[in-house]
Amino acid sequence: MSLEQRLADPARTRPLVMGIVNVTPDSFSDGGRHLDPVVAIAAGLRLAAEGAEVLDIGGESTRPGADPVSDQQEMDRILPVIEGLARQTDRLLSVDTLKPAVARAAMAAGASIWNDVAALHGPDGPDTAAELGCTVILMHMQGEPRSMQAAPRYDDVVAEVEAFLLARAEAAMAAGVRRDRIWLDPGIGFGKTVAHNLALLAALPRLSAHGFPVLLATSRKRFIAALDPANPDPGHRLGGSLATALWGADRGCAMVRCHDVAATVQALTLWSAMQGAFA
Repeated sequence: MSLEQRLADPARTRPLVMGIVNVTPDSFSDGGRHLDPVVAIAAGLRLAAEGAEVLDIGGESTRPGADPVSDQQEMDRILPVIEGLARQTDRLLSVDTLKPAVARAAMAAGASIWNDVAALHGPDGPDTAAELGCTVILMHMQGEPRSMQAAPRYDDVVAEVEAFLLARAEAAMAAGVRRDRIWLDPGIGFGKTVAHNLALLAALPRLSAHGFPVLLATSRKRFIAALDPANPDPGHRLGGSLATALWGADRGCAMVRCHDVAATVQALTLWSAMQGAFA
């Protein structure tokens, strides 16, 4: 079942859950834990068993201050994992990359979703996505990972993020990407202050109103610790991660991306049950 079919499934009562499998040495929360493909595959299978409908595999950290890696290095990290998961689970596989060549290799290995923090902004991005026929997730990021949190500024963060994402969706469709295969992600934490993040969270219904499904990715991010400075460690941000996931579910988000899949699935399942009970 494709992502579009899962989204339209009448039996679906909650947002879909995307589990994170970082095959990197330097991701902000779990860097270095899954560098061995065997370990990464096992982690992905565990997330699938916990209820993730989508597994998002990334081989290049996009945390604030992260340095880029080569196409080949990124492919060497992720392709054995994608191939292994494709053989062992029916969950949809997503590749978290901003490189068209890496996306192309990932689709050949078994992925069907391109999660791009650069919103297909490279010279071959839209054309590659159209050629591959894959689902694309277009994310907003001000600047680039190494410097995006230095001094993010907006005149109107909601209007600017909204306009950027709609323009990138139009560029993708102009290249031949099907409208029903385009998702939007406001890019919480990517070139945004805490105030910017909160404004975007408040404006999620506005972003959802354009007819594109919205992915919310807030799991363990730094703004949670900024609001709760007593718990600076990423591993102690589950409460904030669940709070934002439920907030997004209540405001039209179609999928949430997270590290803690079992807890997120449970929270969304209870949210859905309560929605039905009090309707």
